[in-house]
Amino acid sequence: MVFLTGATGYMGRRLAVELVRRGHTVTALARQGSENRSPAVCRTVIGDALNAASYRESVPADCTFVHLVGVAHPSPAKAAEFQAVDLVSIRAAVEAARFAHVRHFIYVSVAHPAPVMQAYIAVRTEGEELIRSAGLSATILRPWYVLGPGHWWPILLQPAYWVMERMPGARESARRLGLVTLRQMIEALADAVDHPVDGVRVLEVPEIRRAPRKVAEPLP
Repeated sequence: MVFLTGATGYMGRRLAVELVRRGHTVTALARQGSENRSPAVCRTVIGDALNAASYRESVPADCTFVHLVGVAHPSPAKAAEFQAVDLVSIRAAVEAARFAHVRHFIYVSVAHPAPVMQAYIAVRTEGEELIRSAGLSATILRPWYVLGPGHWWPILLQPAYWVMERMPGARESARRLGLVTLRQMIEALADAVDHPVDGVRVLEVPEIRRAPRKVAEPLP
């Protein structure tokens, strides 16, 4: 069983469909009034992702908890929103996961260190520390930028990445801060659900790119 926050979002709705296709039962968290946006393949529960008490009793015991709540289209101008939404929601998710004694927690963080997006990186790094401090078995994914519908402009940077990956002094940063596709993210997330871990596993960009290619065609 999987409990999914952010199920109505860019990655969440696609992940929900893929997980059900793989045989998982998915419970999606939705705000009051937004339940009709939840994927039809999910069981939907009403709650506030910023308030653990509003949904923690709906989290199935021994499930995998996937947390995908966050500010859309992150930018340096949204530092206050990262604190109010991203950080508060991961605090609530960790509290709810501990309350329910979940088996496995999955969190999308961000590649770091990096020369930009310091406020976003700081909040996501704090989210990682909350997971570790809670003693949860977890998979943490660290993409930098996810290419997909409405998010294609960084593809113009691919020639620069190609050059940097062949320069010894820049190779590590270019790989760590590389681009991944939406399909690769869904594949990596679904594979993490399929293969829970004991302890904490971190998937950087190279590992995300190597996730087994099992997503149905076309991507939902």
